Amino acid sequence: MSLAVIQMVSQDDVLANLAAARRLLEQAAAGGARLAVLPENFAAMGRRDLAALGRAEAEGHGPILPWLQQTARDLQLWIVAGTIPLPPDDQPSAKAHACSLLIDAQGQRVARYDKLHLFDVDVADSRGRYRESDDYAGGSQVVVADTPMGRLGLTVCYDLRFPELYSLLREAGAELISAPAAFTAVTGAAHWQVLLRARAIETQCYVLAAGQGGSHPGGRETFGHSAIIDPWGRPLAEQPTGEAVLLAAPDGAEQAQIRQRMPVANHRRFFAPAVPGPAPTEKL
Repeated sequence: MSLAVIQMVSQDDVLANLAAARRLLEQAAAGGARLAVLPENFAAMGRRDLAALGRAEAEGHGPILPWLQQTARDLQLWIVAGTIPLPPDDQPSAKAHACSLLIDAQGQRVARYDKLHLFDVDVADSRGRYRESDDYAGGSQVVVADTPMGRLGLTVCYDLRFPELYSLLREAGAELISAPAAFTAVTGAAHWQVLLRARAIETQCYVLAAGQGGSHPGGRETFGHSAIIDPWGRPLAEQPTGEAVLLAAPDGAEQAQIRQRMPVANHRRFFAPAVPGPAPTEKL
């Protein structure tokens, strides 16, 4: 049984992006994957109508959630659905969150993670100014869920820069951590790989980093270099740019040995403040 990371170059056409994602997920399933991670903004990249997209999905009129349900069932695949713009479940008219959903092989929603850290940053690239908070509200929950491949903690992109979140995920029993992303070419070249390896090393988890890797509407360039990193910080698979399906089989025995020989979780002297846990399991 393998883990899969999907790299895409998503555009602003939702249906075309879903078709591309389906093709790549089919490759992952054919390669033996039981769980696959899609990148951030896999279904819509560069759109300015994210609020409307989110409302349509929440009201049952959008294409993305039914597509996820059907694809997971057809392929018998657990899917981490990168990010989707979705308002809170109990406030369909509220501002959208950058939401990462975990869908099981029966098409049921197992977990929802709303991105905690929003990318409000100035970058020395052609765009210059990024203000994710213009489109999204920040989340408030740390989310960990059980899967057939191990206990999974969910994160998104800019979260990588905040090690206390990853410490909380490890404390909650995470063995795998998903990191769908759309890192800019500039910040990715500087920090992406070192952050991935650091988060894997300090948590002794497999980090599943599914990135966008190429050119997108509005002149945006993403770094790519999607990767699967093992608990010792070793890249097991990596793809610089363009579409890709990366596969790797986790070694639970080796992970247990790493944690036993270097029990960093038992040696911690400082602890991140507790954050409320996930909502109950729900169906789409």
